Amino acid sequence: MSEVVTGDAVVVEVRVAQMPSRALAILIDLAVQFAVLIGAYALLNAFAPITDAAMFSTVMVVFVVLVMVGYPVVFESLSRGRSLGKLALGLRVVGDDGSPERFRQALFRGVAGVVEFWLLWGAPALIASLVSQRGKRVGDVFAGTIVISDRAPRDSSPPVVMPPQLAGWAATLELSQLPAEVAQAARQYLSRWHDLSPLVQHEMGVRIANQVAGYVSPAAPAGVPPHAYLSAVLAERRRREEARFAQQLGLATPPPPAPRTQPFPHPPPGPSAQPGEHPQPGPYTRPDQHTQPGPYTQPGPFTQEAPPRQQPRQGPYPPPEPPQATPGGFAPPR
Repeated sequence: MSEVVTGDAVVVEVRVAQMPSRALAILIDLAVQFAVLIGAYALLNAFAPITDAAMFSTVMVVFVVLVMVGYPVVFESLSRGRSLGKLALGLRVVGDDGSPERFRQALFRGVAGVVEFWLLWGAPALIASLVSQRGKRVGDVFAGTIVISDRAPRDSSPPVVMPPQLAGWAATLELSQLPAEVAQAARQYLSRWHDLSPLVQHEMGVRIANQVAGYVSPAAPAGVPPHAYLSAVLAERRRREEARFAQQLGLATPPPPAPRTQPFPHPPPGPSAQPGEHPQPGPYTRPDQHTQPGPYTQPGPFTQEAPPRQQPRQGPYPPPEPPQATPGGFAPPR
């Protein structure tokens, strides 16, 4: 993954194409160009007896230039940064700011490609791609472009879903200061959340949520658990990235997030609640006896709560020490 800064000063993550896929795409394009040149030579050679040598040489030189330069320029200009090889492997050429490739940029890349691939057998392109952090060849450096992959890799982790109670709050977030490594740590935590023990879920969630809260504003509503807070931030970040790319590529803009329909954290009554009974716990409340306030109903997302009540214990062994509150205000699960 790499970050690009758009003209609106928005940081967007893109997936830079890897060297093997780019090399295979170039080989496919070169094979197509060779096939076209061989066919053109055979066609012109059939008319050689009725034409003079100067005319034959001139037409052949013009046709070779058109195939070498015109093929990548025409295809990438008309298909928004895709040649036949890139189309087969799911690659695309975009500007350094993530914008679609322009004709001027395609022309620079096409002219540089003649020198890189046809005259010097791809040596400058290979060296420049290995040196560049984004895998740029010489043509990309002069044209101000980058090759990205449109095909996302297979990911076994479940997608991050926006909690409905936090959709309205998440739409007001300022996410431009959130570093990519912090967002990646939050994403890995959510993907492994179901495999962790309750105590590790809580402690790790509070630590990562405090890190994210240092870069994101405004603060979360009262009573938000760490995993719900991180899910809302990452889901909103993903939605804005998709909307930005859709706008740049001229596609339809994704629908805006659903408005918040109820205040948080008071949960709606459960499906089996009857009049006069206590309501069922909501999706972000901690189940407890009767209607005692749980740790997620205290003011603020990461505020300190009162120590838990002691439970009488029978037997010859002394009672265990009460759990200590972790930094951030959430008591660990018992």
